[in-house]
Amino acid sequence: MSELILVRHAQASFGTGDYDRLSELGHRQARWLGEHFLYRQLEFDRVVCGDMLRHRQTAEGILSGMQQSHPAIEADASWNEFDFEVIIRAYAEQQPGKHDLKQLTEDAAVPDFTRLLLEALRAWSEDRLEADLPERFSEFEERVLSGLRAIAESGTKRQRVLLVSSGGAISMALRHVLGAPASTMLSMNLQLRNTGLSHVYFNAQSMHFAGFNHVPHLEHPERSGTITYY
Repeated sequence: MSELILVRHAQASFGTGDYDRLSELGHRQARWLGEHFLYRQLEFDRVVCGDMLRHRQTAEGILSGMQQSHPAIEADASWNEFDFEVIIRAYAEQQPGKHDLKQLTEDAAVPDFTRLLLEALRAWSEDRLEADLPERFSEFEERVLSGLRAIAESGTKRQRVLLVSSGGAISMALRHVLGAPASTMLSMNLQLRNTGLSHVYFNAQSMHFAGFNHVPHLEHPERSGTITYY
């Protein structure tokens, strides 16, 4: 069977004017993952990523760390992340005065941020948000599935595919591989670590879950404190 290695993007710039770019640590995380692949002597037949900047920067950092020839990066907007800020804002607006959005969206370390994000995503997944959103949960689901189907249909010959995306898109894809409910996607999304590896085997007929959210390239004593979630 073919292999699909799904990688969540490296640490982005949460709390700045532009989240969609890697932090200094994020660039190191991506390069370290590429060095790990080099050590494992892994090569990829295809490299796919969403067309967000943090996706491409992560993919480029991984390939730089691998220090070997590689296929061109294929950008596929199916693997872009949902707009979590729009979803949080829509949820908070249904509860006037309850949340300090400025503080929560500038500091992901605030405990209330994760709680608010989970509540907002649950409301989104249950279609309880009243705002006119750019993308409903069902639309996001179908978008990700179109990207997953495109990869599955390419599995007519044995290959290894590297996919770089975001937590929500990866969690949605894995939820469908597992045949799990929407709540599983929400739980996985909040667990995914930056440059965390998840693993699927596939062919044109089926996909099989094989691993979730591993960070062997960060689990070194000298890299203490480099495991991040945003």
